Amino acid sequence: MKSVSAKELKNRTGEVLKLVEGGQRVLITMRSKPFAVLSPVQDQQLEAANLRSYEEAWEDIEKTLRGTKSRFGSVAEAMRWARRRT
Repeated sequence: MKSVSAKELKNRTGEVLKLVEGGQRVLITMRSKPFAVLSPVQDQQLEAANLRSYEEAWEDIEKTLRGTKSRFGSVAEAMRWARRRT
């Protein structure tokens, strides 16, 4: 099992996730002590946690978005709204 510090994980998240995507488990350490294990999720774990797969959840999100209308006329208008000061 590969081991990375929390700082390494922060700086190399993409690389670590590619390892996990390839089926590897990665031990995350904090202050040189084991903290967590990052591993690929199994279908049984999703079912036990009552969660759906990424693909299924994303399909529902896209379906919902297709059925809604944006309150903004353009991306620029949405960006102005998002960057406004409160």
